[in-house]
Amino acid sequence: MKILVFSPYYPPHIGGLENHADEFNKYISQKGVDIFVFTPRLPVESVEEEMKYNKVKIIRFPAFEIIANYPLPKFWSIKFWKLFRDLFEENFDIVISRTRFFSTSLLALIYSKIKKKKWIHIEHGSDFVKLNNKFKGIIAKIYDYTFGKIVLIFSDKNIANSQASARFCKKIAKNKDCIVIYRGVEINKIEKIQPNFDLKRKYKNSFIITFVGRLIDGKGVFDLIGAAKDIQEENTKLFIIGDGPQKNNLKKLTEKFDIQEKVIFFGYRKFEEIIAILKISDIFVNPSYTEGLPTSVIEAGLCNVPIIATNVGGTSEIIENEKSGFLINKKNILELKEKIEILYNNINLREDFSKQAFQKIKNNFDWKKSVEIYLEVFTEIKK
Repeated sequence: MKILVFSPYYPPHIGGLENHADEFNKYISQKGVDIFVFTPRLPVESVEEEMKYNKVKIIRFPAFEIIANYPLPKFWSIKFWKLFRDLFEENFDIVISRTRFFSTSLLALIYSKIKKKKWIHIEHGSDFVKLNNKFKGIIAKIYDYTFGKIVLIFSDKNIANSQASARFCKKIAKNKDCIVIYRGVEINKIEKIQPNFDLKRKYKNSFIITFVGRLIDGKGVFDLIGAAKDIQEENTKLFIIGDGPQKNNLKKLTEKFDIQEKVIFFGYRKFEEIIAILKISDIFVNPSYTEGLPTSVIEAGLCNVPIIATNVGGTSEIIENEKSGFLINKKNILELKEKIEILYNNINLREDFSKQAFQKIKNNFDWKKSVEIYLEVFTEIKK
């Protein structure tokens, strides 16, 4: 079997979707499936063509971001049109796209209809795009109800990575079915990574709060810094791991609050480095405004770190409020501060949360199970 995947981003670009897409390709290819990935060349220093896992070929086309976190092909580039045209010379069995509002999903629509190939759309989002700019937010919602709806309606099969994503698909495309297949997690890989003991020694008397993710509008990092400002305990440190267009504004906010010593920006870090830091953290916070199924929350749980996260998207499918973590309302800085202080003062609760979250994630997010279900879908749709 040969599959063409239109992916809006792909490693080395960093994010939960990218991580999911890469691991998905890795485990599906181990079942003898040949995979061809067509994705934007972002960051621009990434290689144009590479082969991974022996059966996964990646072609990156010229692209730019019209707004942060929304890539578009360079339509004026002859190179882009040549690479897109070359796809039509191949004979793929199935076409896959990811997340309805990215332009790559429209490319999947065009390709699948011209070539008359079965098209599976995998949805990662669970809400409309949340932006600080109200006008841009309105435009994004209009886009979803036009082009996003077209993607969900005209695909041959819709798959969501969480129950929340499936409900959102039904909201936009009411008469189209959408099944749920959870992503897997590389549990053994995470368990083998050693904690960053050097960093722990450097901050040996500190209570470490960690965030991991893209520094963009919808991740709620401004709220987290606002909560950190009001925490009275002097030994708290906030580790912010990740990069993005809001990094400088976030740093300016720490200067405004005069908490530069409390907040440490790590910038981009490789997966192994992130896990090593998570393993020395006292709590993990995901203050995002919208999620599909947040990879960072899953990884934090597997690192035995107690979690505080906003109750958005599929987060409640990973942790249960007051049993395996705290789920809070988005944009509620006071509630976030209070939950951090509760965990700061209660080590037994932290240990209980981390134990419960680890077990639930280990039981529910297994690539072996997920791949078997996907292969059944591929066989069914080919018939």
